Amino acid sequence: MKLNVRAQSAQNLHNNSPIVLVHGLFGSLDNLGILARDLVVDHDIIQVDMRNHGLSPRSDQMNYPAMAQDLLDTLDANNIEKATLIGHSMGGKAVMAFTALAPERIDRLVAIDIAPVNYQVRRHDEIFAAINAVTSAGVATRQQAATVMRDYLKEEGVIQFLLKSFVDGAWRFNVPVLWEQYPHIVGWETIPAWDHPALFIPGGNSPYVTEAYRDDLLAQFPQAKAHVIAGAGHWVHAEKPDAVLRAIRRYLAE
Repeated sequence: MKLNVRAQSAQNLHNNSPIVLVHGLFGSLDNLGILARDLVVDHDIIQVDMRNHGLSPRSDQMNYPAMAQDLLDTLDANNIEKATLIGHSMGGKAVMAFTALAPERIDRLVAIDIAPVNYQVRRHDEIFAAINAVTSAGVATRQQAATVMRDYLKEEGVIQFLLKSFVDGAWRFNVPVLWEQYPHIVGWETIPAWDHPALFIPGGNSPYVTEAYRDDLLAQFPQAKAHVIAGAGHWVHAEKPDAVLRAIRRYLAE
């Protein structure tokens, strides 16, 4: 599946591989814009809407082999031979899955606050409830939607993040499929080892990358390095963008 993209050419001459930025669950291509605005100085940038999100096509399937194939189809459609892949959360799992599909097409790999494991935990049921409540209420504006969502969600930042995908009275993600396929999104099928340097950027306060996942991570990414961002939760790039960009730039320069 060819994904909807926003493509930007680098502002300066360079010899760097293009960077593909891949958002997480309930996101869109805007989500990693804070990284794009810095990295576009010396890299061509592709931001994608993942399947069942944003303006990309819909599908009943929502698993990582399919998402990796979407990324490959999108590289092909944009004539990109080799790319640096940077993904957050679900997007991080998608770029990790890409290493099993087309390892020769990857220059560098960055996974932000995610590990290659089956989490076996539901962290998004309140979000699904809030989204469905907005749909049931039949509201038209983001302001009205926010009022409905505050009965379900306490974090204003999460509400505002979700509302970026509420357009003309409708959600831009395929809610029924995301709900039905949720076990695949939090799940993971172990992949062959990708024996190249990879950067993992966990938030110091996040439960997504912990010591408990270390062995699984290193079995699949034996040359992985972790750069923990102290004081950050799951939305590391939004909370501490400068620290995340420093870590990425240091890794890309190695």
